[in-house]
Amino acid sequence: MYTESIEDYLKAIYEIQKEQGKVSTNSLSEKLNVAPASVTSMIKKLSEKKLITHKRYQGVKLTKAGQMISLEVIRHHRLIELYLAEALGVPWDQVHEEAEKWEHVLSEDLEDRMDAVLGHPTRDPHGSPIPSRDGTITELDSVPLADLRPGQSAVVVEVSDHDPDLLRYVGKMGLYPKTKLKVLSIEPFNGPIKIEVEDSEHVLGSGAAQYVFVTEVELSQSEMT
Repeated sequence: MYTESIEDYLKAIYEIQKEQGKVSTNSLSEKLNVAPASVTSMIKKLSEKKLITHKRYQGVKLTKAGQMISLEVIRHHRLIELYLAEALGVPWDQVHEEAEKWEHVLSEDLEDRMDAVLGHPTRDPHGSPIPSRDGTITELDSVPLADLRPGQSAVVVEVSDHDPDLLRYVGKMGLYPKTKLKVLSIEPFNGPIKIEVEDSEHVLGSGAAQYVFVTEVELSQSEMT
């Protein structure tokens, strides 16, 4: 068993690796909202436990053991999010904060029961992949909605759950996983994006569009008319 603090650090390292590639002391300090000196101390501890490797100028990397622990915590977190949303009807902008409280204390037995009741899901309410019990995680190829061009159509794959206000904002537009959309126009100089979702037009800020991940699709002839 590892402390909640260790698990939080390992999960944060995994997430930064995925988003930015290199994991620095400063990036961990910002993500976890802790002092750089505390990060340095924890990095030393994690290295001694062989959960990470740390080389000057190259940043921090998870070892195989460290990655397995991080993926287990992420599995707990995302299963809890889905259970709260589907079984208890908790809104998708509230499940993340609740899951943060439960992810460290979920037993393997309860994890298996949740998994079975939910039908062995592979995605959480925000579209993020749920790691399997053996640590396998399947990422879908996707791009930020902000990268699309006018006339392109896409399906929402995932929405970042880092900000409840963002989830409420895009939720009002119906931008949930598996939702189809079409980009109608984009204002210049990082201006807002006009999109069509289920025959309704919406204007989405370019900053928010960076956190909505999509896969491009081809519209059928009937959808184009």
